[in-house]
Amino acid sequence: MSNQRDLTFRQLVDLSFGFLGVQIAYALQSANISRIFATLGADPHQLSFFWILPPLMGMIVQPLIGKYSDRTWCKMGRRKPYLIVGAVIAVLVMAFLPNAGSLHFSTRVFLGLNMAMWFGLFSLIFLDTSINVAMQPFKMMVGDMVNEKQKTTAYSIQSFLCNAGSLLGYLFPIFFTWIGIANEAPEGVVPDSVVYSFYVGAAILILCVLYTFLRVKEMPPKEYAEFHGIDLQKQESKSDKGLLQLLKEAPGTFWTVGLVQFFCWAAFLYMWNYTNGAIAVNCWGVDMAVEGAAASAGFQAAGNWVGVLFAVQAVGSILWATVLPRFKSIRTGYVVSLLIGAVGFASVMFIHNQYALFVSYFLIGFAWAAMLALPFTLLTNALEGSPYMGSYLGLFNCTICLPQIVAAATGGLVLRLVGDSQPAMLLMAGIYLVVGALCVRLVKTK
Repeated sequence: MSNQRDLTFRQLVDLSFGFLGVQIAYALQSANISRIFATLGADPHQLSFFWILPPLMGMIVQPLIGKYSDRTWCKMGRRKPYLIVGAVIAVLVMAFLPNAGSLHFSTRVFLGLNMAMWFGLFSLIFLDTSINVAMQPFKMMVGDMVNEKQKTTAYSIQSFLCNAGSLLGYLFPIFFTWIGIANEAPEGVVPDSVVYSFYVGAAILILCVLYTFLRVKEMPPKEYAEFHGIDLQKQESKSDKGLLQLLKEAPGTFWTVGLVQFFCWAAFLYMWNYTNGAIAVNCWGVDMAVEGAAASAGFQAAGNWVGVLFAVQAVGSILWATVLPRFKSIRTGYVVSLLIGAVGFASVMFIHNQYALFVSYFLIGFAWAAMLALPFTLLTNALEGSPYMGSYLGLFNCTICLPQIVAAATGGLVLRLVGDSQPAMLLMAGIYLVVGALCVRLVKTK
C-alpha cells in the first residue's frame, strides 16, 4: 500500500467526466422510450414489454464486462477499450432510434408489432447494451486508480456528474420545443424535439467519453499491483472462478440488499414506463383509451413535462445525497429515504396540477439518492476488499435488472388489475417502496 498516492481534483474529475455523456444517453432513453413506442403505435398494455430489454441487456452485459475487463491488459488500458467501444455503438444507435417512424417502413404487422416498432425494438437492444458497456468501466476505474482515502470524493464526483447528465438529458426535449423545434408530428412519427435531443445527446456522449479516454492513463499491471499491494499472479489465478461459483459464495448482504433492490427498481420501472401516460391523463385530460391519443398535442406536451419532472427528481437526489451521510445508521437512512420516495410516488395519482407534481418528484429523488449509493456501500463493506470486487459489482447489477424485467413482464397484467389507470401504477410504485423499506431490516451491517 506504500504507493497509494493521491490524485488531484482535476484527475478525479477526468476519471469520471465521460460518465456525464453516458448518463445523458441513459436519461434520454429513460424519459422517452415509452413516448417513442407509444408514438409508433404501441398499446399501453404493451409498453411494459419494451422495458424488459434495457435491464435484460444490463443483466447479461455488466457481469461479463466486470469479469473480462479484470483480465484485460493492453496498451489502451484495462477498462478503456470497453468504454470507447460502448460509446461509439451508442452514438450510432442514438442517431437511428428516434427516426424509426420516419424511415418509411412497411405498415405490415408481425407478431402484433408494425415494422417501425420492430426497428425501434432492435435499436433499443443495441442502445442499452452499448450504454451498459460504456457505463461499467467508470465504476471500476475508480476502484482501480483511487486510494481508499479519496474514494468517497471520487464517487461523489461521479454521482454529481451522473445527476448533471440526467438533468441535461431530461430537459433537452422541452428546451428544443421552447426554441421553436416542432413538438408534434404526423401519427406514427416521433417529433423533431425528441429527434434533435438524441442527436445532441449523442454528440455530447462521444465528446465526454473521448475526453476521459484521452486524459486518463490506466496503470500497467506492475504498477497496479504495487498500488494495491497485491501479488498479481495470485489474484489472476483466483480470478478463474466462474460467476456461478462466485454467486454461491456471495455474502448474505448480497442477497438481502438484493431483496430490497427488487422492490425499489420495480417501482422505478413503473415510473419510467407510466409517468407520461399518468400525467397526460391527470394534467392534460388525455383519454389514453382513444385511438391516436399518443399523437395528440396533450400527450406530447406531457412527454416534455416528463423530462422536467425527472429533472426535479435529479435535483432532489443531489440535495438528499448531502443529507444521507448525516445518518448514523446506513439502514435508517435507507428506510427513511424509501418511505419519503413512496409518499412522492403515491401522491402522483391524486395530483392534477402539473406544477404541484414538482413536490412529488422532488420527494422521489430522495429514494433515488439512496438507491444509487447505499446498496453499493453495504455490499462493498461486506466484501472487505475481495479480489472479485469487479465481478461482484457486475453480478450485483442483476439485482437492479431482474426486478425491472419482472415488473415489465407483468406490467400489463397489473395495469388491468388497477382498471387500466396509468396514474394508479404510480400508486403501486409507492407500495413497492414501502415493502422495500420493510425489507431493509433483514440487511446485516458491520
